[in-house]
Amino acid sequence: MTDGRNQERTLVLLRHAKAEQSREAPDAERPLTRRGHADAAAAGAWLARHTLLPDVVLCSTALRTRQTWHGVALGMTGSPPEGGPTGPSPVVRYEQGAYEARPEELLELVRAVAPEAGTVLLVAHNPGISLLSALLDPQRADPDGLRTTDLVVHRPTTRWATLAPGGAPLTARHIARG
Repeated sequence: MTDGRNQERTLVLLRHAKAEQSREAPDAERPLTRRGHADAAAAGAWLARHTLLPDVVLCSTALRTRQTWHGVALGMTGSPPEGGPTGPSPVVRYEQGAYEARPEELLELVRAVAPEAGTVLLVAHNPGISLLSALLDPQRADPDGLRTTDLVVHRPTTRWATLAPGGAPLTARHIARG
């Protein structure tokens, strides 16, 4: 293991996939739609094709984010038609604090990642996830924010523990559609 000082780091932010609209279930228990499941798998396939397989996954505890991560994980397996590599299994942390989190709270979750982690995937909600992207790279972030199943790739220039506003240039963006 390394201490992470000379290692390239990648932070992938993913807004959860499309969820059902329900007035009957609590917001945190809304499931994905059929399209949401397909889009989540497409997001995983895109990550695999671009060798952005996470070492650590930080995922909100809401049902739609957990289902999004599950779909992403399936999409990364290389099952037809995606054809991507599977890679090692990431450490997955389901974080209650990621639900309805402000960008500063999401940044704190990222700062707590082990220094040896190279790629971190954060699966969360708007507006926090969009605002975190804008906080990390105000010049390149989309002013309209992330749509459902949007992925943005940031490249932090410091260790996880010292990641600060403006400290992670946005290098790629993808809207996953299955």
